[in-house]
Amino acid sequence: MEVQMLLRDPEIFPSNEVLRNALGNSVYNVLESFIETVTNEKYGLTIEWRFYNDGKAWLGKLVHKKKTILWLSVWNGFFKTSFFFTEKHLEAISALDISEKIKEEFCTAKSVGKLIPMLINVNESSQLTDIFTIILFKKG
Repeated sequence: MEVQMLLRDPEIFPSNEVLRNALGNSVYNVLESFIETVTNEKYGLTIEWRFYNDGKAWLGKLVHKKKTILWLSVWNGFFKTSFFFTEKHLEAISALDISEKIKEEFCTAKSVGKLIPMLINVNESSQLTDIFTIILFKKG
C-alpha cells in the first residue's frame, strides 16, 4: 500500500466519522485515545483543524494557550505527530525517557530553517507514552 497523506478535500472537515473512515477502526481508536488524553486537564491542549493550501491537506494544530505544541496529519494506516525544536533543545531531548529510535531520527533530521523536526508515525497505542513525554517537555 502506497504511503499517502489523506484529508485532501477542503470541503470535508475531519469529523470523527471522516477520521474513522480514513484511518480504519484500530488506528482511529489510537487517535481518539490520544486526543482525549491531550485535551484533558493534565495536558490542556486544544486541537484546531484547518485546511492548509500550501500542503493541500487538513492538519490538526495542537496548542497550549497560544503556543503550538505539535501538528497532526492523517496518512494511510497511521497519523503523524510533528514537533519542531531548536538546536538549544538537543541535549535536553537526548535526556528524555523516550525511545532511542525517536532520538536517533531526531538527531539525524534535516533542519527546516532554524527548526529541527521530530516526526513520529503512530499506529499503536504503545507509541503514545513517548509522545505524552515529549508534549510535557515542549509545554515546559
